Formats: sequence, C-alpha cells, structure tokens
Amino acid sequence: MSRIYNFYSGPSTLPLTALEEVSAKLVDFEGAGMSLIEMSHRGREYDRIHNETIALFREILKVPDDFHVVFLQGGATMLFGLVPMALIPRNGHADFILTGHWGVRAHEDASTIADARIVWDGKGDGFRRIPARGELALSGDAAYVHLCSNETIGGIQWSEFPDTGGVPLVVDMSSDIMSRPLDWDRFAMVFAGTQKNLAPAGMTVMVVRDDFARTARRDLPSYFRLDLHIDNNSLFNTPPTFIVWMMNLTLRWIKSIGGMAEVERRRDAKAGLVYSAIDASGGFYTSPVDASSRSKMNVVWHLHDAALLDPFLKEAEKAGLAGLKGHRSVGGLRASIYNAMPVEGAKALADFMNHFRERHG
Repeated sequence: MSRIYNFYSGPSTLPLTALEEVSAKLVDFEGAGMSLIEMSHRGREYDRIHNETIALFREILKVPDDFHVVFLQGGATMLFGLVPMALIPRNGHADFILTGHWGVRAHEDASTIADARIVWDGKGDGFRRIPARGELALSGDAAYVHLCSNETIGGIQWSEFPDTGGVPLVVDMSSDIMSRPLDWDRFAMVFAGTQKNLAPAGMTVMVVRDDFARTARRDLPSYFRLDLHIDNNSLFNTPPTFIVWMMNLTLRWIKSIGGMAEVERRRDAKAGLVYSAIDASGGFYTSPVDASSRSKMNVVWHLHDAALLDPFLKEAEKAGLAGLKGHRSVGGLRASIYNAMPVEGAKALADFMNHFRERHG
C-alpha cells in the first residue's frame, strides 16, 4: 500500500494508526462476533467507547466540569439553525462577526429565525484579515456573539479571541478544533464538525457551558432541545456510532503523541514550511491574507501566472500531493494541514513548490 499526502479540506486525512485499527476490528470487534457498528448503542461495548470518547475529549482539551460535551448528528451547518433557534429568545438578537464564507453562512441562516446583527463585516476588505478589538461594534445586550475561528476557504484564523464583555461567545471551530489549547473562560459554546481534525464527516461536537445551556428554549421539536441531548449523555437518539468510534481512535492517537503540546509543535512546523515556500518565492507565489491573520490549518495562495495552475495541480498529483485546488469561489491553491497531516507531508509540499518555481519561474 502506498498512501499519498491528502491536503483536502474535509473530509480530510486521518491518523493511519486509527484507520488500521478500525480496519482490523471492523468485522469482528474485540471477539464479539460482530462489528461495533452493528451493535446496539445501548449495549456495553458501545457504551464504553462512547463514554471513553467524551472523557478523552475532555482530558485533551481540558474541558471544565461546568461544560457539557455533546455529540450531535449532522454537520456544523445544522447548528447554524439550531443555535439561534434554541438560544435567541423571542424579541432578542445575536451579534455576528463575518470573517469569511462560513461566518456569512451562519448569519444568513440565523437571519431566517431571529434578529441577527452584523457587528463587523470583512467583505469590503476581501476577507483578508481578522478584525481588531476596537473595530467590533458589539451591541452589549445580545443573546450571544457568533464567530468562525478559522475560515477554511479564505485561510484566515483568529489567533486570540475577542473579549465580548460578558456576552456569551459562540464559536464555530469546525476547522481548527483540537489544534490548540483553549481558554474556556472566553467561551459559552464551541462547536465543530468532526471531518477536519477528529473523525469522518457526519457528526458535530458541541461544548456548551451549563448556565448558557440552561437558557435554551424547550418549546422546540425534540431534536433541537439541548436539554434532552445533555440529560441523555448524547444518547437521546441513536448516535453515529462509527464516527464516535473513529473519533475515539483519533483522540487516542493525539494523546499518544503528546497531546496538545505536540499537536501545536507539529502545527507550527507544518504551517511554517508552507508559508516559507510562499514568502521566499520572490512573488512567484502570493498569499492574499494579511500575515497576522494567516490560518495554520488552511494555507491559501496564488501563482503569479494563473496559466500555471493546471500544470501545478497535475504535477502535484503525480508527486502524491492531492487536494491542493483552491475553493471554487476564490480559486488559486489551498493546503489543509490538519492534525493528521505529518510534518513530512508539509515538507514534501514545500519542496515541490520550490522545485516547481525553479522550473517555471
């Protein structure tokens, strides 16, 4: 078997050890005579995996006791509707900071449900940067402030989260969850789709502070009631058991390599390699993102000559570097360097970029 380096933005690369273990146990889980994904989600085998996964998530990210960890089916886009539906009271409103595509999408969906106010919009600047604290026109009486911590399409990321003055902060961390430690005093809720740093697509992890969760409405269809998911330990309905299992194996891998400290070290090494190849190219490659706002998960860049894009992509594929085409809305190139991408993969990409520049510059 020869595995390539997978730079797709999601679904994305997963730890090889996790894939190998699930492959070995998929048909017969630990001598049970059937697969874990065939078992009842109420059975002891799955119950052990379920609770261990929650415990590992808490341990690695140091989640405080007054926060609940909740598994929800579907992607984070579902929460663009669920969160405002549950947590913006009648005649209330929420504040939205728009730093790119996913912030815009969250605002659009919330606007169909309640008063969703834009307190900063980076569109006029081409979504090139994260706002400074003084630029945020926070209302002060919002039900919460929403932002996206890392925009996968535009390649910009919050390095520090804003002080919202006591207003609950809700953060979509779908593309950078588990890539850095978090100061939980900043947040009322964090949510993330699993398909970047945690597991395959099809589940969202929500981490919500107890006092904020208690404000959620209960006059909603049952699946949209946070209290039911919390009170039932994310077993209110049948969970996506295979995704939970894969997340369990991924979290074990993170713990085995040294947890957040090693994840951060590798993250910075990978981002540094690719950004150095861009910055040292003499203009052959250019980044559209302000240096202070660059993402360490999704590196985006352009070629000085757009005619070289197809040759770059074709040669990269031949070199075993897949998924480098930028999002259709912005073009160019993008490398998603999530946790499971080894440093060797980023080095291979940087070396390829340098060699391509030497041949075509």
